[in-house]
Amino acid sequence: MSYQSILFLYLIFFGLDFLFQNSLVLLNISELKKNSNTVPSAFKKHIDLKNYLKSVEYTRTKSIFTMVSGIFSSIILIAVVLSGLFGSIDNLISGFDLHPYIEGLLYVGMISFLFYITGLPFSFYSQFRIEEKYGFNKMTIGLFVRDQLKSLVLSGAIISILLLGLFWFMDKAGSYWWIIASAGFLIFQILLSIIYPLVIAPIFNKFTPLKEDGLKKSLESLAEKLKFKTSGIFVMDGSRRSGHSNAYFTGVGKVKRVVLYDTLISILNNAQISAVLAHEIGHYKKHHLLKGLVLSFFVTTVSFFAINILLNYLPLFEAFGFSRVSYHGILIILSFAAGPFTFFLAPLFTMWSRKHEYEADAFAVKNSGYGNDLKEGLIIMSRENLSNLTPHPLYSFYHYSHPTVGERIKAIEKLEE
Repeated sequence: MSYQSILFLYLIFFGLDFLFQNSLVLLNISELKKNSNTVPSAFKKHIDLKNYLKSVEYTRTKSIFTMVSGIFSSIILIAVVLSGLFGSIDNLISGFDLHPYIEGLLYVGMISFLFYITGLPFSFYSQFRIEEKYGFNKMTIGLFVRDQLKSLVLSGAIISILLLGLFWFMDKAGSYWWIIASAGFLIFQILLSIIYPLVIAPIFNKFTPLKEDGLKKSLESLAEKLKFKTSGIFVMDGSRRSGHSNAYFTGVGKVKRVVLYDTLISILNNAQISAVLAHEIGHYKKHHLLKGLVLSFFVTTVSFFAINILLNYLPLFEAFGFSRVSYHGILIILSFAAGPFTFFLAPLFTMWSRKHEYEADAFAVKNSGYGNDLKEGLIIMSRENLSNLTPHPLYSFYHYSHPTVGERIKAIEKLEE
């Protein structure tokens, strides 16, 4: 196949993906309008019409913003592809006569920084206009800048380690490098999950052990009842940046810890927070972390196998403006081409994730005795986070990694019956 045919095929799939994604957003906005006159019956006890209308407007505003930013990003990407800028930057770097690994790091870094810069104004607008307007933004401009710089340094360091490792495997591990490299990446993921709560997360947030009170006793009692060992329960200063609330557990083995946003503690009572913890413990008891690692290994192996097949296919490189084959070139090509060619697979991953959420809810209901508190906690979090209570079914099917709150409540009630 000629490089012209490959480029044409890419543009066709890119266009299909673009139209599909924006059609979903428009469907979601239409569904919002259709359901904006009255609070859904399942939520009337906890959410009044004023708050409901605010959530509708918040979702509508974010949806329109998503469309606008997505259109802009698509225009930039197509302009880069059609102008041959990918290849021009590669030719520029190749003239420096550097080690191929260093060339690769420099090239990936330059391309990543280019798209980061084009998206930065949208991140700023989202934080300081949209989130500010609806009362969620707690971040100062100085904190925003510091976070961006920290993220750049950390992501640069992590990506550099991964790229150097990948380049080495591709060079030295023989014809089956893609299997060995996938195993190496899996080990790195596990190590990162150990390091993250101890080293990386504290760079951005302050984590304080939950103070000795009724809540801590309740949570520790629940963890003991469910035979969940943890290195501690910590409160994260989420309110320093946002009014949104959440909870999660992170780490593996002895560094496993439960993290509660301080914003969550401010809106839920002890029983409701215990229900949230029971849900998080459910993820652990159902081995969702392990299953996620297995899935990640499978996806990584398939991706590396694709790289192995296409690595020396010059017409593919020429379609994206390159004049030579290279390790870094194939990584950039596939990172931008994978989405348009595989967008129809996204629901498989969201279905997998939603299945895990249902299982964690079921575990909490069956084993903790906090079923009703879990329902109330979900509704309150949805109210305070201005969640979309009536997403279009196709939109939520494609995008949502969690079932809608309404779906979760129905599933909990069915279990209780």
